[in-house]
Amino acid sequence: MTQPPAITDSHCHLDFHNFDDDRTQVVAAAQAAGVHRMVTICTHLHEEPNVRAIAEQYDSVFYAAGVHPMNVAQDGVTDVDTLVALTQHPKMVGIGETGLDYHYTSESAQQQKDCLRIHIEAAQRTKLPLIIHSRDADEDMADILTSEYKNAPYSCVMHCFSSGAYLAKTALDLGFYLSMSGIATFPKSQSVRDIFAAAPVDRILLETDSPYLAPPPFRGKRNEPAYTAFTAQVGADVFGMDLHSFARQTETNFETLFWKAA
Repeated sequence: MTQPPAITDSHCHLDFHNFDDDRTQVVAAAQAAGVHRMVTICTHLHEEPNVRAIAEQYDSVFYAAGVHPMNVAQDGVTDVDTLVALTQHPKMVGIGETGLDYHYTSESAQQQKDCLRIHIEAAQRTKLPLIIHSRDADEDMADILTSEYKNAPYSCVMHCFSSGAYLAKTALDLGFYLSMSGIATFPKSQSVRDIFAAAPVDRILLETDSPYLAPPPFRGKRNEPAYTAFTAQVGADVFGMDLHSFARQTETNFETLFWKAA
């Protein structure tokens, strides 16, 4: 029996209530599928202790923390020192997720921009990667990422990338990474696959964004880290590579960007 390749789910939400009944089994299933490492993402800073505790409980789980753009109006903008202080924990490996979401929460656009810039400064100060959520905000996102990079460089991943070619090029030109989620596996997502295919393979990460966006054959059901393997196979096909070679490349990419989890 062929061993599955080692891969990393670079973005999941293991603290969500969807996993309260079987979190340990979900982590075990991921490892059995070759997903030997996971980064669980905190989206409300007041919930950071719970997310940290999950990372502390499982050797294979790391975490990142920030204020999700859809939560800014409710939670407030935060400050750089608060984010930087959290990074002292050995398993806290990234800043975010942060970003802009004008699809559901355009009324808080200015607060989102302010919060994004605070997260960028934290990434600049700590040298940890920024984790970006962007939806229906390509132009503003490209402008802020570029202008802040001119102030001081930082590293970044465009998580669950499904934006347009313009934002993809902007991010790649800055040396950033694009993360491939279950969206890239959906039959109607050819335009997203085309954007990935045009990107350098050494700038690609894998993720689930679970419990959301389960790939076929689980679409419509709860997503979980084990299903990163299905996205990895689609990614290998997109780049014309065999699965093990593609998996090895994405592992190298992850460890280059998320150096603290290497």
